[in-house]
Amino acid sequence: MPRYEDVDHISKKVADLSRARQSLIEELEAIMFYDERISATDDPTLKDVLSHNRDDEKEHAALLIEWLRRNDPEFEKELKEKLFSTKPLKDLGD
Repeated sequence: MPRYEDVDHISKKVADLSRARQSLIEELEAIMFYDERISATDDPTLKDVLSHNRDDEKEHAALLIEWLRRNDPEFEKELKEKLFSTKPLKDLGD
């Protein structure tokens, strides 16, 4: 995982938040890769397998978001305000 500060100067909490965020990035990248592969193949059986794998990555991403929500109060605030809102997206930002 990329580090911008010396690891000796980073708290355990910040290090764990960084681990979770980097893992979330990797799960989202995996979802993108699977989507591309699913779109590219003409084999319906392979599409099914790849779709299943992609959906597992979505579960992993959701678990990481939940961990971040529980461990990053400002992120939790943003999620509570924006997720499942019926407001237009343009009205949810600053």
